[in-house]
Amino acid sequence: MNWINKVIKKNITTTNKLNTSNNLWTKCDDCNQILYKKELTKNLNVCPKCDHHMYISARLRLNTFLDKNKQVELGVDIIDKDIFGFKDKIKYQDRLLIAKKITKEHNALIVIKGTLYNMPVVSLSFEFKFIGGSMSVAVGEKFVMAVNQSLKDSCPLICFIASGGARIQEDILALMQMAKVSTAIYHLKKKCLPYITILTNPTMGGVSASLAMLGDINIAEPKALIGFTGSNIIEKTINKKLPNNFQKSEFLLEKGAIDLIIHRLDMRIRIARILAKLTHKIYPK
Repeated sequence: MNWINKVIKKNITTTNKLNTSNNLWTKCDDCNQILYKKELTKNLNVCPKCDHHMYISARLRLNTFLDKNKQVELGVDIIDKDIFGFKDKIKYQDRLLIAKKITKEHNALIVIKGTLYNMPVVSLSFEFKFIGGSMSVAVGEKFVMAVNQSLKDSCPLICFIASGGARIQEDILALMQMAKVSTAIYHLKKKCLPYITILTNPTMGGVSASLAMLGDINIAEPKALIGFTGSNIIEKTINKKLPNNFQKSEFLLEKGAIDLIIHRLDMRIRIARILAKLTHKIYPK
């Protein structure tokens, strides 16, 4: 083997090793294009090739949405509890530990008090990788705490949603959170404080049937899956073929179920302008 072949072999081996060990690259969920992770993160996990809105963590979403250096996290002491000693394939307590290890979060909901273009707001975001962003007793408690903070500060509440619904491991207590959060939103509306929801992929089950659709303005990201139950179950129930884009945000907008579809990169400025109109604040440029 001559020196040229040796250099080529060495460079290929080194490059492959670096790419694998440092996870420099990822693949788009939609178009399957190979993407450089750092560039994708800068683009808020929106594919630069096909504009597909990929998963984004709840914490990154809030950190990039709110003004810098004016963020205070709330409810960090609210954690999930294994009330029933539930077990499916594994114990619920073990499932919680796995979720915490994967996400580095203590709960499926993150609440941050901050500002948006200097307008005081309370903002929430569901972490989908924490047991599917499912609504537990702790999540319901944290949501109500966020509403109470909005009432206390007389400021808008903004909720980013990515959830599979109520958490089955907590049974009827998880389902009761639907009524609990809906009641809290009612008190928010009595004070004429804006409540804005942003439905991301996916927004399903008991969450979609409660807090997700109760916003004064219901916004969605492009091509987000939004509904109560899966389309395959609906098809089997009604014995009818559904449209290909059924339960996608574009379909819901066409049918009047949501108010707006906003690109993730435009979300910050667009919501700020909406809030400025609703609260008679200075219009962000």
